[in-house]
Amino acid sequence: MEIKDNLEATNQLLPVLKKDLLANDVSSASATVNSLAEHTAAAKKAGTDPLWKLASGLPWIGPNLAAASEVSTTANDVVTLAAKPLVGAFQSLDWKALTPVDGAVQLAPLQKAAPSVVSAANSVELSYHRLAGIDQKPLLAQISEPLNSAKDQLDELRGLLSTAADAAELVPAMMGVDGPRDYLLLIQNNAEVRASGGIPGALAVLHAENGKITLTNQDSASAMGAISPAIKVDPVQETIFSTRMGNYMQDVNMTPDFPTAASTARSIWLQRHPGQVIDGVISIDPVALSLVLKATGPITVNPALPEGASMGELPTRLTSANLVPVLLSQVYAEIQEPVLQDAYFAEVAKKVFDTVASGRTPGDKLVDSLATGVSDNRILLWSSRGNEQAILSDTKISGSISGPSVPAAGFGVYFNDGTGAKMDYYVKRTVQLIQRCHAGGYAQYTAKISLTNTAPANAAESLPAYVSGNAVFGVPIGNVATNVIAYGPSQARAEKARIDGKDVGIASYTHAERPVGIVHVQLKPGQTQTVEIDFSKVVQNGQAELRVTPTIQDTKDVILPEQKATGCTGN
Repeated sequence: MEIKDNLEATNQLLPVLKKDLLANDVSSASATVNSLAEHTAAAKKAGTDPLWKLASGLPWIGPNLAAASEVSTTANDVVTLAAKPLVGAFQSLDWKALTPVDGAVQLAPLQKAAPSVVSAANSVELSYHRLAGIDQKPLLAQISEPLNSAKDQLDELRGLLSTAADAAELVPAMMGVDGPRDYLLLIQNNAEVRASGGIPGALAVLHAENGKITLTNQDSASAMGAISPAIKVDPVQETIFSTRMGNYMQDVNMTPDFPTAASTARSIWLQRHPGQVIDGVISIDPVALSLVLKATGPITVNPALPEGASMGELPTRLTSANLVPVLLSQVYAEIQEPVLQDAYFAEVAKKVFDTVASGRTPGDKLVDSLATGVSDNRILLWSSRGNEQAILSDTKISGSISGPSVPAAGFGVYFNDGTGAKMDYYVKRTVQLIQRCHAGGYAQYTAKISLTNTAPANAAESLPAYVSGNAVFGVPIGNVATNVIAYGPSQARAEKARIDGKDVGIASYTHAERPVGIVHVQLKPGQTQTVEIDFSKVVQNGQAELRVTPTIQDTKDVILPEQKATGCTGN
């Protein structure tokens, strides 16, 4: 009862601690964590009492007493070895420290906090494995249920702390505390969709030194032209996504594997800009930029255009509300030349970064905006340095389609434009996983993808030729052609596909031991089609997770909750 009462009191205090930290109330958080420590210490004392430990060796009831002892000891370790140091680190890591001063982020507080964060992450990782190693077969429900709950909470916490520890180690170095860094910035244009987001039209170099970031050399994919000889790319991915990946900057991200796209983009840039040093590649899209504007407030743009060129009716004041439609639609109606369009994109990016560097944006709001962009796969990062990339590959920001950042039961649905234009601004999508009946001891899933072309019925007359594509690639004006690409978990199979319930051919491949199925669709204005791609032989038993190409839509409107087929048993 003493163990039970103290651990229940601990459960009630944990939400209070979370609230204190989110409110940046360090004083209250310190008091809360001290109360937590008192309760967990009392539970541990009761659970490690000599008589209790002796009784743990008894048959039947003994394993339950031993498990209770492990839970109480683990709870105390998590509080004393993780929570307390984290709250202490939080005291030195005020959000204001993350707000740029004179254009630079102050990295010293983060460096000071790093050892505590890493230590906490290690402690939680060890605690998780301690509980995971308990044999649950002889346990009563009164013990096994709280044990599973504790494991689930620690599992979630260890993932978060691992990411935080990686960030604490990586950020200072990658922001130039040990020497300057230069990163190629890809601004992905979702109006012409690519697997990782959109065509990388506008490009720039970010220079980082002692926490200060400046936007330097700028260029555009269209101005680079075709690369000859082509950059060498993984032949497996070339087979799936075409050899254009190594020929054109616009096509490096036809693969959903961002490390491949990023390293190819770096090689193309260096071929066009010999003598430069590029330490990594960062990708961001207009939706992520609009999230940043929620934190910074509006910006004013006034790009330097050649004599005689005009911005037309494009607004000079951009907000989080109008940024996306202006960049992905209106700019094409007002500016005809692709090079000038890219110049407008580059000017917007420069003004956003200048505004962030000005120091007028609260650090907590800025971090929140960037975190949302990372969560939605709109901000991706690759490092050319092997030791840093090894850490990044463990995290979602790496954009990897294989490795530790991809869950065992991971699915992916990605899109590549086949129109050769900017029609994806008008495409609305939903993606859903459906768990079907088991067969032969294996799970089976269907990826269900609906696409609607919302372009006006008179798109051929009302849309600029640059937006519609003008049928240059054989797609009727106003139509949208898309390659729908679905990845299943490792060792599974992509079996068959349907469009609106009718069987269609499926191009089937394997990439990084994951099955890949591709279906081509073409939509007239106002038309909707539903693609279903079936996966069989799914051996992973974990929770299925779905990743989807980020588009102009809010991610929560695109990815629908997983469903189970009705009438099945044993799922």
